[in-house]
Amino acid sequence: MAVTEPAPVELPPAHEGILRRQALRESAARTYARSLPIVPVRARGMTIEGADGRRYLDCLSGAGTLALGHNHPVVLEAVRKVIDSGAPLHVLDLATPVKDAFTTELFSTLPREFADNAQIQFCGPAGTDAVEAAFKLVRAATGRSELLAFTGAYHGMTAGALAASGGATDVRVTRLPFPHRYRCPFGTGGERGADIAARWTEYLLDDPKSGVPEPAAMILEPVQGEGGVNPAPDSWMRRMREITRERSIALIADEVQTGVGRTGTFWAVEHSGIVPDVMVLSKAIGGSLPLAVIVYRSELDLWQPGAHAGTFRGNQLAMAAGAATLAYVRENRLAERAGTLGARMLAALQALSADHPSIGDVRGRGLMIGIELVDPEAGPPTVTAENGSAPPPDPALATAVQQECLRRGLIVELGGRHGAVVRLLPPLTLTDEQATAVVDRLADALRAAERSPYRRAAAGPTR
Repeated sequence: MAVTEPAPVELPPAHEGILRRQALRESAARTYARSLPIVPVRARGMTIEGADGRRYLDCLSGAGTLALGHNHPVVLEAVRKVIDSGAPLHVLDLATPVKDAFTTELFSTLPREFADNAQIQFCGPAGTDAVEAAFKLVRAATGRSELLAFTGAYHGMTAGALAASGGATDVRVTRLPFPHRYRCPFGTGGERGADIAARWTEYLLDDPKSGVPEPAAMILEPVQGEGGVNPAPDSWMRRMREITRERSIALIADEVQTGVGRTGTFWAVEHSGIVPDVMVLSKAIGGSLPLAVIVYRSELDLWQPGAHAGTFRGNQLAMAAGAATLAYVRENRLAERAGTLGARMLAALQALSADHPSIGDVRGRGLMIGIELVDPEAGPPTVTAENGSAPPPDPALATAVQQECLRRGLIVELGGRHGAVVRLLPPLTLTDEQATAVVDRLADALRAAERSPYRRAAAGPTR
């Protein structure tokens, strides 16, 4: 009797097993992995290769961390040099040649008026640690606890660590209106909306019956990132500087995502010409490795030794990679390049709106670009914009566009209050050809998503 050989078992590709195990093992809080089901195994510049062999143009760049893209030669060489030297990799806050070189390079890029009278504090490895440090700094310097922030802001994810450690928890935050061009909270937009927002801020601070105690600081993003790529008007930035200076309120500029050339100047505050009291820096300053610092006016340095610490604030590899990145961006004028190429991409994307009513607004600064998608047939507008009525945001369409982009080998992120803004954060090393490919793939993805009858079902929970 002949023995029948069993049919070969068809095994799933290895990357599918990795994704399945991730879904089983990792927490429900994971975010990017949900919308980007890929397994990166190699990367160079703007290109990521997945375990399935597919290649993608990366317009996420580690949420803006990769100023020079993936595995840039100057970054790799800087890291190898430290490793090969035998230098210690973990030294807490001790002085090292690597730290000295990083600090010197960083200070050389800062606005001169600021750098000439500044101190630096190395924090934990993430931007949110630096934000916490900035708050502690201004509270210690002023003796006040109230903070001012803005609607649509994003400054990190930490909460309660100080409370669990027995620290002070009496921090109160007053939310102020951010001058949004497209969805202005006052229904005007433009310079008029920015002026009203500034006047409202002054009114709250000067009215003894407003219920807003004298604050220690105001924190703002020159361009709101997670909030939907909302550039702050330069005139409004200058008003905020005047308002805070006249009232002895420290101004904290959160440049975690906007810094290191992203918006067309090395630091986004340079567009308006203001000099803040504190700058919060992370992401790109580590050259793709974890690093976060605050730089601030010397007059605020009233901390006692140990007032703010962090085990991993002496990351030598990150400092070496960061110094190399800062120098490369400065020497090759990549900030100016980001401004020029970003303006070209903005114009190309804005031209698409003529044929796509679902494009409500295209905005940004440099290589920090957002496309807000709307549903012009969903009902009455939710707010009056500068140029008329703004239709309701369409997060379902945005999700469908993101998925269609991935099918076409393009990685994009979503943001905004409703998750309806497609965000582009390509590396500053983006070429003209790659910029064209990004716009073409995005336009094709938008056409496909608009035709899809299932786009509303595709929308999941927003981050």
